[in-house]
Amino acid sequence: MSAWMAKLRDRAAKSPLRSAPASNGADAAGRRAPSPFWIMVQKEFGDHIRSWRFIILLGIVTLACVGSIYASVTALKNGGGAGGNGQTNAENSFLFLKMFTESDGSLPNFLTFLSFLAPLIGIAIGFDAVNSERNKGTLSRVISQPVHRDDFLNAKFVAGLLLIAVVVFSLGFLVMGMGLFTIGYPPSPEEFWRVVVTLLVTTVYVGLWLNLSLLFSVRFRQAATSALSGIAVWIFFLVFYGMIINLVGNVTIPSDPTDALAVMHQQDWLMLLQRLSPAYLFQEAASTLLLPDVRTLNPFITQDQAYLALNAPLPFGQSLLLVWPQVVAIVAETALSFAASYVAFMRQEIRSRS
Repeated sequence: MSAWMAKLRDRAAKSPLRSAPASNGADAAGRRAPSPFWIMVQKEFGDHIRSWRFIILLGIVTLACVGSIYASVTALKNGGGAGGNGQTNAENSFLFLKMFTESDGSLPNFLTFLSFLAPLIGIAIGFDAVNSERNKGTLSRVISQPVHRDDFLNAKFVAGLLLIAVVVFSLGFLVMGMGLFTIGYPPSPEEFWRVVVTLLVTTVYVGLWLNLSLLFSVRFRQAATSALSGIAVWIFFLVFYGMIINLVGNVTIPSDPTDALAVMHQQDWLMLLQRLSPAYLFQEAASTLLLPDVRTLNPFITQDQAYLALNAPLPFGQSLLLVWPQVVAIVAETALSFAASYVAFMRQEIRSRS
């Protein structure tokens, strides 16, 4: 028996399979081969960068942001800049953040442009991510390769989110660079981190619209239908949702306007309905981070609370705690939309003709 086992070991050692590279993804030089997931991410990222659709949309957003920068620079110059026209140190302590929030009235500020146009980037990236592959017949070819099925959708999302992060941070740093030339001194550490966290929240917010467009791309076979669906949802939350909330507020006005408790309950209910909108949540979070003077998001403040409140800007940590529920809600809505697109894609049948 021992001689037979020794013979088997010798034959296995001389087998060509023994001398082949290990099947753990390493090549002959010992380097680990990249996973199929990251190969798909790189391919999708490169396709987005080279597409005319993305270049045109990026040009529109950049021109709008440059116009908002010009409006903020004009407003700061008319206001006298740092220390001009008798401004106090408290007003100038966060002068760098005014590059994102100030405007001379001719154009909206950078934050308004970003909240208005940034969702279009997510919609433009994802509205044909899946149905275009299905219509061209490449989806079944990709799935037939030795890759996990969910890697296809995950790669679409990760590549789109990376591209959104690059665009958002590039625009934000462009404003910061213009602020260096305009104001003449760099931002403080607190101002820098306020801007960085705001850009991170913006990236997650645009990722929400990317996931919604991915969901419509999975659900509808035609790219035009998925694009119109994404734009319709964007317009609904941007324009019509506020009108509906105002209509609900007019209908549910308390019969006794002097009843303070009933009025507070009605306003709390309307505020809850408002915060179901991702656009409203983002506006609250971004404006609170970029405006340290915002001390509360509660519309009702008693006289005792107003009297005991300090007349000073909030520190960065306190502002972050103030908007933490809004940030968590945006992340939750983004995760839910991605989960919906993931489940819909995994339950779909992919035929060889698709």
